[in-house]
Amino acid sequence: MSRLIRDSEENKQEQGQSSGLQLPLSNSAVLTHLKACQSLAAEHSRQAFRQYIKVLDDALTLEISQAKSNQESMELQDVQRQLRQGKAELERYFCGYLSEGFVKFKKKELNTSVNADTSNPEELSLIGNDELEEAIAISSITQRADEYFAEPLWALNQRFSVLNGGQRVTESNNPTSPIQFCESLRKALKLVPMNTKVKNLAYKLYDDQLINIMQGISEEVNRYLKQNEILPNLKYAAPSGSVPASTVGTQTQDVLNQLAAAQASQGQPEGEETQDPNEYQGNLVQAIRNLQNQMLVPGVAQQAGLPPNGVLVSGDSLVGALQNLQSQAVQGGGLPSGEGNQQIIPLDISQVISRLKEEISSENQDAEVEQHDMQTIDLVGMVFEYMLNDANLPDSIKALLSYLHTPFLKIAFIDPGFFEQADHPARVLLNSLAEAGSKWVGNDGTSQYDIYNKIKDIVNRILKDFESDIKIITELLLEFKSYTKNIIRRQELMEKRATEKAQGEEKLREVKLRVNDEIRARTEKKELPSAVLLFLLQPWSDYLSFALLRYGEKSDKWIKAVALVDDVLWCIEPKTHEQDRSRQMELHSEVVSAISNGFETIGYDQEKGKKLIDALSSLIKLALQSKKAEPAPAPMRNKLERIAAEKAGTKETSETRWTPEEEQMVESLKMIEFGTWFEFEGGRRLKVAWYNARTSHYMLVDQMGKRVDMMSGLMMARQMISGKAKIISGSSKPFFERALENILEKLNEKADSASDEAKGKAAPKD
Repeated sequence: MSRLIRDSEENKQEQGQSSGLQLPLSNSAVLTHLKACQSLAAEHSRQAFRQYIKVLDDALTLEISQAKSNQESMELQDVQRQLRQGKAELERYFCGYLSEGFVKFKKKELNTSVNADTSNPEELSLIGNDELEEAIAISSITQRADEYFAEPLWALNQRFSVLNGGQRVTESNNPTSPIQFCESLRKALKLVPMNTKVKNLAYKLYDDQLINIMQGISEEVNRYLKQNEILPNLKYAAPSGSVPASTVGTQTQDVLNQLAAAQASQGQPEGEETQDPNEYQGNLVQAIRNLQNQMLVPGVAQQAGLPPNGVLVSGDSLVGALQNLQSQAVQGGGLPSGEGNQQIIPLDISQVISRLKEEISSENQDAEVEQHDMQTIDLVGMVFEYMLNDANLPDSIKALLSYLHTPFLKIAFIDPGFFEQADHPARVLLNSLAEAGSKWVGNDGTSQYDIYNKIKDIVNRILKDFESDIKIITELLLEFKSYTKNIIRRQELMEKRATEKAQGEEKLREVKLRVNDEIRARTEKKELPSAVLLFLLQPWSDYLSFALLRYGEKSDKWIKAVALVDDVLWCIEPKTHEQDRSRQMELHSEVVSAISNGFETIGYDQEKGKKLIDALSSLIKLALQSKKAEPAPAPMRNKLERIAAEKAGTKETSETRWTPEEEQMVESLKMIEFGTWFEFEGGRRLKVAWYNARTSHYMLVDQMGKRVDMMSGLMMARQMISGKAKIISGSSKPFFERALENILEKLNEKADSASDEAKGKAAPKD
């Protein structure tokens, strides 16, 4: 079962190079390093797998003792018995699949994903609940391990890219990444029949095992490669965000500008320089502070030069005053109660600031807030004001999150790095809550996966439990991330299945469109009998679709099926030359036989088929007598062509005139990215999960990932123009970053306006 990397004869002759590293590496050197890494991985995984089987056996023993029925106990005992009998085989398969990953890596064939079987899209589209649960379990394990070992895995990816001829290596094609171990386990466990409960237990236990395995393997493989001069001076560089461009407003009335904004904010073009996110945040906040300094509010004390009777309020006093306000809110019941998501009224930020000032002045009437602290109060207030105006967020989520203003203002005083650190737990939590609310809560009152209540619970817990220890924010963040992680995986898999199904349907639609176009091209502007139109537009169109879909347009069956259409149309026309009449008589039997075989292939109704063949035969005989059949009445022909067009899903372009505005909108819609969210009339939120450029159809999924509609480009354009649909995700940036950029933009505008006004007053009058 185990496959090892072996040297070929010509590779052996390349041995004996100098010790200095030369790039690119020779094939011999790559093989040597891969074999060494393969050996290290196999050694660790073999010992760890034996321990894992023992732990699983103990866990099954415990499950057996706690079984609720004899049947359940017997089933568990059977699994345990097979595990014990086949543990050597299981170990061999597990280590073999893992070693095979190195062989595939060398051949550039390694590409492991979470799904149970990505080699067969048809099977994946029919994946059952058990396979779905298994895929979700593996995804959770690998993501946890990927996050836990972010630094050593990053280093392994860089070093393996050297062994890969300089081509990029990610977790999917890194033979020592967590997904490879999980995939090897999944394949090995197929040797023992397990129900879902036992399989979930097996993966749960492996979750802890994988951390230990990865620690040893990542350390040793990195050490080996480093010692052999494979990027020995590598330094970890965490993924960095892009240098953001100016945020484009999403509430503009011009929907074409809205589309352009959505397209421009999808991400930074590849190849542009990036900036460390924390450095960028620091520069952004500093720019905001500088603008705040230019617009000082009278009555705010600076740290130096206090008025004679002024008393400077300390940061501790401000935190204490905020804690009092938070406690009062909790004593008042926390969040306002009400039935339904829309009942909570957003917090009035200006009222909170007024109450804070009252709280401060109650201790000392002459108390004044230091300039920097007042700027912090204003800045947090502006962040939450931006949130209340953010078109991405449903109204119910805005109302919920607004009550985090006081605790977050307190955090800004407790932790000075709150604004500058892009990965600050409080910021990440607010980003996560906002993103989840945008994804799974709609303005139509819907809430998927109970997200609304989950967010409400977190807000309440912060109001009640947070005093000065940021630890609770970190705990809530981890809890919420864990809650949404499985939702995201489930949604992604559901969307993938929906997309694959839609792609199959769209392929059939394309085939039918092609067939309908072929028929129309041959029948347009020709007066034809009813029997011929019925034959071409119904059963023979079905046969043409079958031939094209099954065999392709270059196949003999498709070519002959299309040629038969021409033969039928030629045969029903009266001929004047004897040679044509002879050919007409020869074709008669050939045409009848070909049609009969075609009907049989598609399973067409025998009685209807016989009548249709007899009618076509009569028309050919009539033509042989130099007589022409009566053409189909116009109403009947129009009806048959309309039915055929509807069956084929003909685009609106053939039936409807587009206005210039619609044409421009359709072209703009073609540029939007998959994953763009739209809000439709009534507040329902749908996402574009896939787009077929050939048929101009957009697949829309709801907030659970379920397919809702395949909407045409023209229909989407009309919805946008009429205001019944709008883009709600105009940026892929986190909420907090968008808020700071918006604040900077607004302050810049205010500063420019004040500067222009001052210049106007200073200008000499004529």
